[in-house]
Amino acid sequence: MKIGCVKEIKKLESRLGLTPSSVKEYVNHGHELFIEKGAGVNSGFSDADYEEAGAKILKTAKEVWDHVDMIVKVKEPLESEYQYFRPGLIIYTYLHLAADEKLTEAMLDSKVLGVAYETIVTEDGTLPCLKPMSEVAGRLSVIEGAKHLEKPFGGSGVLISGVTGVERANVTIVGAGVVGENALKMAIGLGANVTILDIDMKKLTYIDDLYGNRVTTLYSNNHNIQEACERADLVISGVLLPGAKAPKLIKRAFYENMREGSVIVDVAIDQGGSTEVSKATYHDEPTFDVDGIVHYCVANMPGAVPRTSTIALNNSTLKYGMMIANYGLEEAIKISEPLRHGVNTYHGYCTCPGVAEAFDIECKTL
Repeated sequence: MKIGCVKEIKKLESRLGLTPSSVKEYVNHGHELFIEKGAGVNSGFSDADYEEAGAKILKTAKEVWDHVDMIVKVKEPLESEYQYFRPGLIIYTYLHLAADEKLTEAMLDSKVLGVAYETIVTEDGTLPCLKPMSEVAGRLSVIEGAKHLEKPFGGSGVLISGVTGVERANVTIVGAGVVGENALKMAIGLGANVTILDIDMKKLTYIDDLYGNRVTTLYSNNHNIQEACERADLVISGVLLPGAKAPKLIKRAFYENMREGSVIVDVAIDQGGSTEVSKATYHDEPTFDVDGIVHYCVANMPGAVPRTSTIALNNSTLKYGMMIANYGLEEAIKISEPLRHGVNTYHGYCTCPGVAEAFDIECKTL
């Protein structure tokens, strides 16, 4: 199979779909690899690194898109990339279609085969290709949240760890999935008072057993979320419904009783956000203020640490990408049930229930 990787064009996105190590694995299995010139520089990989791994360097993104059977990316294609769509082309990346009707329509109209990292799911419910970026985003959420609590960044001026004789910051984490667990590790490590909410009592029991009285665990309902947010200096939302829009669990009505300068880090922004006012931001202007509350809604948080993120992502996506390359998508989804769940668009049909529900369109079962 001919496989390509282009430079991400989303604003301030520095990650890359393939590392030289992954390229070498594909080449060793008999596949041809094509990389856009300079695509890996921001992740710390040179064109020479890719050539040494066996890839061919092409001057433009168009050459790569036009030349290959499968494109491996990090972020969803942007509107300027829709022109490269064609029937039968495999696009293997994060798609987040439930939050992007225009992209969904473009993929269905062009009959591309869209395989989304975020909906590949194993029998035990794990999202193996989403997990590494959720780990990065969860840890970054506390780092960025702590930074934006500082007064020069619009925050209330609270130091997350406190100091001798001064209270520590209160951190509320909504969702105890991968994002929430990693945010929890960081927040505890920084010495904050932490409350975490989820509807899964098994997860809460595990956290309670692990951390004891260092963490307050609460069942996630509207009443508990409101009270926890109103006590918080920093709120981190990591709620996720795989393939579907994020629920709006953090209401604007909560803001009235929150401390001015409190910070909400909405990690669910890729799926539409979990507050009623969330809108995607970028690393150069990551926040906005609503009713005195600072909102951090960067839609590609892991892009701030592209070296770590690119390598971590490839550790998880290579396995399934190799299946597609070795067997073709049609055979690969017969072999791998998790990969079958990853297919969101297929020859003009929507095949992901969450996306179909978001836009009230027919869902075809593969």
